[in-house]
Amino acid sequence: MWGIVPAAGHGSRIQPLAFSKELLPVGSRRDDGTERPCAVSEYLLERLILGGADKICFVISSGKSDILEYFGDHYGSAQLAYVVQPDASGLCDAVFRAGTVVGHDEDVVVGLPDTVWFPKAALQALPDAELSFLLFPVERPEFFDAVVLDGDNVREIQVKQPDPASRWIWGAFRMSATGFRQLHALWIDRDKQDEYFGTLVNAYLQAGGTGIGIKAGESYVDVGTVDGYRTAMALLAESSGADARSRLRAGGSTDGARSIAATNNGATDGATA
Repeated sequence: MWGIVPAAGHGSRIQPLAFSKELLPVGSRRDDGTERPCAVSEYLLERLILGGADKICFVISSGKSDILEYFGDHYGSAQLAYVVQPDASGLCDAVFRAGTVVGHDEDVVVGLPDTVWFPKAALQALPDAELSFLLFPVERPEFFDAVVLDGDNVREIQVKQPDPASRWIWGAFRMSATGFRQLHALWIDRDKQDEYFGTLVNAYLQAGGTGIGIKAGESYVDVGTVDGYRTAMALLAESSGADARSRLRAGGSTDGARSIAATNNGATDGATA
């Protein structure tokens, strides 16, 4: 299964930085017993691998060669590939550019590289379905894509909508090989006008497609703002110990996921590609 990491955005909410926002140091890890800073995107890579990804595609802009230099060709057990998104044209464009490397019969899982969330292994709760979302409860869902459910079935995604009908937002999602192709084809049929994945999903549902929402997430922080960065640091400090970061690229192994009782209200803006 492929993991897709959309990392071509400018990161304007947390500028100025002298490097790509995906390499922002958040928390720490250990290399051979030495504690070192941990890039924020490493948290997502760890979770994608725990969720079953054995190959990961970074979608980057031409100016983000520092991501390639930092990660190289593998991270832990996952091989890495890089695809260029010439312009920051939104999440749909980023996700479907990964089709350059994703095989015809391969499932994909997508997460945002400037977020930190728990439990670490929550992606394992997503079913083998055409489209499924990992959901998290937040206090300010209007800053995200709120997911309205009918049972476990997704009825609507309300994209950064004032007073949304749900406090559950998606933090990652999985598509079967068939679901990936169907959504890609629909995006093309809609003249590639969908910037947000949520608007494309709404059209997919209206056309008879189905999506599943799984409330397996417990805490979610968007690190793309200064307030979110502070909240992420506090959350990681609270979850240290058994849930401490491990350095997968250096051959370390991840420990089991540990559920933590933390509420998410650290994000002050929506996460974008």
